[in-house]
Amino acid sequence: MMTITAPVSPEDSNHVRPFGNTLLVGAGPAAIQVAADFSRGWCEKLGLLNRKGPHAARLKTELEQQQSVLSIRVQGETSSQLSGQVRVDRFYEGFENVEDIWNTVVICTPSDSFKEIVRALRLDSRNMLKTIILLSPGIGSNLLVTSQLKQAKERVEVISLSTYYAATKYESEQASILAAVTKALKKRIYVASSKTKGTAVLEVKRLIESLGIQCTVVGHSIEAESRGITTYVHPPFFLNDFSLREIFNSEQPSKKSMYKIYPEGPITQHTIRTMVLLWKEVSRLIQHFGFEPVNLLKFLNDDNYPVHEITLSREDIETFMERDQTRQEYLLYIRYSAILIDPFSIPDENGRYFDFSAVPYKQVYQDQHGRWVIPRIPFEDYKRLKLLEGLARKANLPMPQAGQLIQCFEKKLDAFVTEKGRGWVHPDTFADTTREDVDAIWKEMGEGR
Repeated sequence: MMTITAPVSPEDSNHVRPFGNTLLVGAGPAAIQVAADFSRGWCEKLGLLNRKGPHAARLKTELEQQQSVLSIRVQGETSSQLSGQVRVDRFYEGFENVEDIWNTVVICTPSDSFKEIVRALRLDSRNMLKTIILLSPGIGSNLLVTSQLKQAKERVEVISLSTYYAATKYESEQASILAAVTKALKKRIYVASSKTKGTAVLEVKRLIESLGIQCTVVGHSIEAESRGITTYVHPPFFLNDFSLREIFNSEQPSKKSMYKIYPEGPITQHTIRTMVLLWKEVSRLIQHFGFEPVNLLKFLNDDNYPVHEITLSREDIETFMERDQTRQEYLLYIRYSAILIDPFSIPDENGRYFDFSAVPYKQVYQDQHGRWVIPRIPFEDYKRLKLLEGLARKANLPMPQAGQLIQCFEKKLDAFVTEKGRGWVHPDTFADTTREDVDAIWKEMGEGR
């Protein structure tokens, strides 16, 4: 652990910082943006934790070399003022030796690691802890985290964001892992608290709105978590034969793109139909829990990436829920055709718009021990979908489309493990806590009714 207490830009010492001492768990690009945002008068001490491994070891070395300073660059004329630097007061390499001084914990990791983090940090027994913020939860994440807090859930407020509020990457793969660039901020974020009269959730709303992002507080965590775009988009686009063939190809780099139309990418009339069917299945589950489902087209357009009204009319968007399935598929196909390029970008001298859909696949790779690792997309999406299907089973709701996507991934994974040998695949690949997680969420939901 290293300790550097002098901030880069001291704030007024009389200013009340609502989140107190704040610990960020996970140290990827998103955490760098969050660290910068919290440092603008929202927290006291700022801590950073990453589980032990090569990334944490490199972080420790670079932090020592750079006086514990993180850098964020935010693109865009209206957001460039959010660029800057922040000094980390404490860095933890692993979960050991974390003092009970943290009032707020922000979990900046994939949702499948939330339970492990709560247990490893023993958050149920930390007397100073008041707030846990989930940066990128899936449906049910808040209930799962709350279930792990035991008696502490009476005093700890768990807050879910609908999704991480920006698109952030490292400055470059070769550059420092202390520097990140945010290419865009979301238009709107939804937040919810585990407590009906939670106060920290209002501070989260204020923080997000200070970034120029609209923020809506909703009444239950599932309402917020169901407004994560990846729930509806990633499984149909990336848990199919086309995408999995690219992702599991260990022989040569992929030349395909994640959001292009076939044959350059996975988008066909069939993947769009899968998207609609999956959305309907997830919507029925959300309705079973007593909440309003998402208007998918409106959500994609208004809260994420819009297209011109001449492409999709306001009537098309607002009445999407009432349309028949064929019309819904047609409108979604139009939408994804329209954002192959950024329709609001400025064309270059040759009249070409920004190639918005040219996002390369991340493929399987080997860690420092030579073990094969499955990329977060689609492995995290598979695990989230498996959790949702498990919840649907509890509710006696069939999810045949989700089941097909799960089987497609598992078939490809099994073939890959057979080819490489189980001992040469990272052991985390075989850890499956779905049944335990489903039971915990279901029990927590029942107690909250």
